[in-house]
Amino acid sequence: MSASDDPRRVHFQSPEYLVDRLDAIAELFDKDRTDLLVEAIREYIEETADSETFQELVATKYYDDQLEFETVKQLVGAETAQRLRLLKADLEDEPLDLAAPDDVDIYDGDATAVDTVDDDR
Repeated sequence: MSASDDPRRVHFQSPEYLVDRLDAIAELFDKDRTDLLVEAIREYIEETADSETFQELVATKYYDDQLEFETVKQLVGAETAQRLRLLKADLEDEPLDLAAPDDVDIYDGDATAVDTVDDDR
């Protein structure tokens, strides 16, 4: 068991009816209330972390420097966090100043010229 797996006591208040339901389920499955709570929290976190909306929110806040990389790793996992780090670095780079290719006719000869001079002047 690593240090991060060591149990930590958490105290919170809950509506009584939820605790009663939880206790009834724990008794039905012959489990401890704490085990059920930990399992429910773990499932919620995994489901949330896999959600596209959540990952977009994390990415946005990371790109806006509202989240540190280590926090991003905790929220979405190391692999996704590393991908976001690379994308952020790429976004922060100056855009490449590339000329349009002159050996390819992307309009296939059907380009329409637009006069940008204002005739009303």
